[in-house]
Amino acid sequence: MPAPLVYSDLAADPDLGELVEMFVDEMPQRINLLETHARSRDWPQLTRTAHQLKGSAGSYGFHAITPCAARVESAAKSGCPEQEILAVLDELLDLCRRVCSGVPSAGSPY
Repeated sequence: MPAPLVYSDLAADPDLGELVEMFVDEMPQRINLLETHARSRDWPQLTRTAHQLKGSAGSYGFHAITPCAARVESAAKSGCPEQEILAVLDELLDLCRRVCSGVPSAGSPY
């Protein structure tokens, strides 16, 4: 069974739906940026990108992403072992890949 999609709490809001869609449309670039920082082991840039994602995800109603982005930010900033940073980053990337601009169907866990 595929992993559930990640939805915004604000997707159905007529005033914010378009902004939520823009956030979703930009997600592939964010994913690419996170992966690039990880490949180059550029932890300061990974910290900044995770921080930005944490804020924007929360602002656009993707509350499942916010705490995970915060863990990536903290791990990269505090000098955790590389494998720990990459493990939590994998969790974040998984969530980011499941982001959807629609409204969840009844019974969706996200």
